[in-house]
Amino acid sequence: MTALLAATMTTGLMAGVYGLYQHTIMPGLGRTDDRTFVGAFQAADRAIINPWFLTGFVGAVLCTAAACLLNADRRLLPWLLAALALNVLVFAVTVTVHVPLNDALKAAGDPGRIADLAAVRERFDEARWATWNLVRTLSSTAAFGLLCWALTVRGRIR
Repeated sequence: MTALLAATMTTGLMAGVYGLYQHTIMPGLGRTDDRTFVGAFQAADRAIINPWFLTGFVGAVLCTAAACLLNADRRLLPWLLAALALNVLVFAVTVTVHVPLNDALKAAGDPGRIADLAAVRERFDEARWATWNLVRTLSSTAAFGLLCWALTVRGRIR
């Protein structure tokens, strides 16, 4: 039960993070000039690498896997495995798409010293970042729903 609760909480928190980027942060940054976009995104990306984020990011996968392994009632297993698959997808998209894009933008350096901010922003590819973030948002939200359902089913079984 503890693993299922932890999986639900961490997955829900991450769905909120991705959702906030999808409907607020990226649209807001998208309306800014190149210098503001690059500087603000670099600052946000540096700030998000912290124990709070990393606990939720890694915890969503690990806690969901633990919930699958420790689950005594096999009737919950389809919901848990589906949530795990979605959380693994989110993890993979983050590592293969978002981290490289974010790191490349940070590697461009101080926005005050970048000669061609428009080129740096274009190489970042906001549309690609946002499209794949939508995949993360929808996948983590669906995983959260599946885990909530597993908690509901578990409560009905007892």
